Amino acid sequence: MSRISTDEVARVAGLAHIALTEEEIARFAGELDVIADAVSKVSEVATPDVPATSHPIPLTNVWREDEAGPTVDRDEVLAQAPASEEGMFLVPQILGEE
Repeated sequence: MSRISTDEVARVAGLAHIALTEEEIARFAGELDVIADAVSKVSEVATPDVPATSHPIPLTNVWREDEAGPTVDRDEVLAQAPASEEGMFLVPQILGEE
């Protein structure tokens, strides 16, 4: 039995101001019904003795610790740039041009 009717899809689309064709409404009703069935199946097995999880496997941090290392000399880098000003790269302005 269908849980999500085409009338419900049309009503929600109207509330969201989304124009849908009759074919789209019918398709979305079917797709949403499949999603509702899947959620229902998960709800059946989600009992109080099953702990809630957000991931099927434990996550571990794979990032290394931050360590200061050698850097490049700013003046040396800016000397190789086409243009610089006040210790920064100088690029053409692209915002605010009308």
